[in-house]
Amino acid sequence: MYDFKIITNTTADLPLSYIEENGLGLMIFNYTIMGETYSRGHELDWKEFYELMRAGNMTTTSQVNPEECREYFEEYLKETKQLLYLCFSSGLSGTYGSACLAAEMVMEEHPDCKIVVVDTKCASMGEGLLVHKAVQLKKAGKTMEETVDWVEENIPHLIHIFTVDDLNHLYRGGRVSKTAAIVGTMVGVKPVLHVDDEGHLIPLSKVRGRKKSLNALVDFMEEKMGSYRGENDIVFISHGDALEDAEFVRDEVKARFGIGSFMINHIGPTVGAHSGPGTIALFFMGEVR
Repeated sequence: MYDFKIITNTTADLPLSYIEENGLGLMIFNYTIMGETYSRGHELDWKEFYELMRAGNMTTTSQVNPEECREYFEEYLKETKQLLYLCFSSGLSGTYGSACLAAEMVMEEHPDCKIVVVDTKCASMGEGLLVHKAVQLKKAGKTMEETVDWVEENIPHLIHIFTVDDLNHLYRGGRVSKTAAIVGTMVGVKPVLHVDDEGHLIPLSKVRGRKKSLNALVDFMEEKMGSYRGENDIVFISHGDALEDAEFVRDEVKARFGIGSFMINHIGPTVGAHSGPGTIALFFMGEVR
């Protein structure tokens, strides 16, 4: 029996083994590709998903609605009376609003339980890194309230820096403007973006060439870490079916900053539907987003 249970989403892009080893709850976002919808219990291999995207197939995603959130909460309340849901950025999805509504309904029906919903303003393994920090606090014996306090205080210090091969994927999903997407069509130009304090995707710069864009991620890390360099006992890296590039970024971070612990994982279909194949994202603690 856990004192409290931490719940995350498939948008956190954490390995399933990590989810299981740490007893995490998992809300699964649905997506549709080639006319077929994939959801809980009916999932597509991520490698096959990226092959379909590279072949030109469009993907649509849907947020977790209030009724689905309610079902998840009621399922996890069978294990413990306290739930901490670290939710996908409200700047990218309406799931946070759905979860807040569902939590209120469930707590009215079950007055002896407590559900806290936190808008992480994070995505992909940025969300995953925040979940990891919460898991470590829980293992250290912190209460749910203490964990929530730390998470909310440190959300502005969870830095996301990423590069995509084609901004048009983000434009089609409404994640960046048409003006920004035009940059993504320029030959050889690789945009670098970040997630701001409100959880929105914002272009940072554009560079020519893939290798320069990967090095730019590490350059921005050096710029943004500041006094938080010592807080980076582990760095997370996610990729859109581009493991070699993710490993290149890892090696650069290791060589430049002496950081020795990393978690690398693929970007799942929910986030990958918008970021596209070839995306590389770097997540760490820093002074400001």
